[in-house]
Parts: sequence; C-alpha cells; structure tokens
Amino acid sequence: MADHLLYALVAAFDDEKAIKRAAERAYAEGYRKLDAYTPFPVHGLGNAIGERGTLIRWIVLAGGLAGLGGGAMLQVYTQAMAYPHNVGGRPPLSWPAFIPVTFELTILLAALFGFFGLLVLNRLPQPHHPIFNTPGFERASRDRFFLSIEAADPKFDPQATRRFLEELGAAEINEAHMDRLDA
Repeated sequence: MADHLLYALVAAFDDEKAIKRAAERAYAEGYRKLDAYTPFPVHGLGNAIGERGTLIRWIVLAGGLAGLGGGAMLQVYTQAMAYPHNVGGRPPLSWPAFIPVTFELTILLAALFGFFGLLVLNRLPQPHHPIFNTPGFERASRDRFFLSIEAADPKFDPQATRRFLEELGAAEINEAHMDRLDA
C-alpha cells in the first residue's frame, strides 16, 4: 500500500439506531472529523456527528434581497430616469406596476443563489471521493449504514480507533484509502 494513503476507517452498521448511538458516542469521545452515510435520512444523525447548521438560508435570503432591490431599482431607473414616458396618465413611479417584475426577480435570484450556494457548500461536483474506495460502500444507498472517522482527525490512531469502532458494535470495519493524486 505504498502508493495509497489512509483516508478513514469506515464502520458498517445494520440499522439506524445503531449508527446513531455510535455517532453520538464517537462525538462524545472527542472525534470531530466524522461523517455518516445512510440509505435514507436518519433524524438527529447530523446533530450526533456535530453538524450545527448551515449557511444556505442566509445565502437564499441574500439572493432574494438582491432580486428585490435589483428588480425595483431596474424599474425605477428605466421608468423614471432613463426613459420617462407618460403612459395612460400614470406617474413614472407607479409602484403597483413594479410588483410582478420585482416579485419574479426576487424568486429567481433566491433560487439561483440557493442552487449555486448548495453546490459550493457541498463542494460539488465531486465525481470521486476516497470513501468510494471502501469495500462494500455501494450498499450505503441500499441497506447499510456507515460511519467514517477520518485519519485527519486529531484524536485518530489507527489501532485505537479500530478498537473503539469494534466496541461500538460495528458489523464490519474497513479502511478507505486515497491515491496520492487525491491528496
């Protein structure tokens, strides 16, 4: 294995209760570079591995506010400053006429900021990840629950971490390796 570096130890569990208990215990023991892979969402698992919230709601809010402000300013500029025309006897700043465009730009920019924000926050696209090299990992989308502890974790020791995962009742423990090119 001279050409491969250890990325993580990956423990497989048979059900969602077992992985949630294992994740809570691993976090309580001081492991911080944890990740869980499950075939369906497990309520509370994110909190168990130390995830504390996301920036996506603020990114979407920023996009919505940018759309709101941009749509209103675009119409104020075009209707009242650049091309002031009296249409139907209405004043140039007739705000009810601005509502549809402003609303649509608010929704459009909020959605675009949300989409691209999720791509950036999730570091996507990521066609290859070292965890994919784990034997049996393809079952994460069918019937197996996996907990990984990365080798970059400050508390990580290969033998001690393996013993710890065995104590947690893992059905199987494998090593995930990354090529030197991945590092």
